Amino acid sequence: MTTSWAMKRGVGVTSILFWIVLALLPLIGFVSESSSFDYYMFMGQSMLIYAIAVLGLNLLIGFNGQISLGHSAFFALGAYTAAILMNFGGWPYWATLPIAAVVCFAAGLLFGFPALKLEGHYLALATFTLAIAVPQLLKYKAIAGWTGGVGGVLLDKPDPPEWTRLSPDQWLYYVCLAAAILLFWVVFNLLRSRNGRALMAVRDHSMAASTMGIDLARYKTIAFGISAGITGVAGGLSAITVAYVAPDSFTLQLSISFLVGLVVGGIASLPGCLVGGVFIVLVQNSAQSISDWMKATFALRYDVPAWAIYGVLLLLLMYFLPAGIAGGFAQARTWWTMRGRRGRQQ
Repeated sequence: MTTSWAMKRGVGVTSILFWIVLALLPLIGFVSESSSFDYYMFMGQSMLIYAIAVLGLNLLIGFNGQISLGHSAFFALGAYTAAILMNFGGWPYWATLPIAAVVCFAAGLLFGFPALKLEGHYLALATFTLAIAVPQLLKYKAIAGWTGGVGGVLLDKPDPPEWTRLSPDQWLYYVCLAAAILLFWVVFNLLRSRNGRALMAVRDHSMAASTMGIDLARYKTIAFGISAGITGVAGGLSAITVAYVAPDSFTLQLSISFLVGLVVGGIASLPGCLVGGVFIVLVQNSAQSISDWMKATFALRYDVPAWAIYGVLLLLLMYFLPAGIAGGFAQARTWWTMRGRRGRQQ
């Protein structure tokens, strides 16, 4: 359980050391002359962005017990909010992120109110329609002047401050890292608070939580809003780093990727959000390479679909690590600790 993990002594020191290691990675570029280093930095940005999106979904599913298949809609809303403010309003890229969070928080609240009457698969279907509808709405001719219609909006990638001596991709990695640290810190402290315990009480047993005086409607709606706001920040960062937004980039497949990252990383696990972000990017970038390798190695007549490899990897992970990768590490650590205690007692 993440509640017990969050309360463990020393978790703060471990987290700080982990984030310091991530902060040191771009500095390798000063000693490495690899031409592909900026590409790896871009992959690091994508991993952090997806980790933030999975964090938002985890707050809703893992810690509040609601189901969503439509978080790609909030990701798109955050991306377009940042793109429109940068392209038409001349806003600095960093100032668009709080606005994207507020806009998506408001959208999450508005969607959360009618969703209060829905639970389980009914809520999943409602959010499913949200993910299907939003890309089509972004193509609507009446707002095409703002959204770019089918063609989307092309942006300028921000330049780093001259005093940093960093490349654009190194600098944007730090921007994504700073946003990730802030949001993970906010969620971590939220879960340790009275309100966080109320959120998890609603997940564990809503009737008992209501009997204890917890306002179910309030906490479910706020959880939806905060979750959407966090995902909106991830969408804004995606628009800034990719420097392009288009409706077809925010399909249902993106929502499924968030859900897969959550399950693979570990539901109700903050470290699992980072693992899920890494998994999404690595599998998307390596599935086609694995397909080409299999065709060449085994002399296959036809290509192996990349998504078939994605599915097989997911099935294997769910079979051997049903609690996710982070959950598997936690179980292994518990087993090792118990084994050590038994050895000392003997």
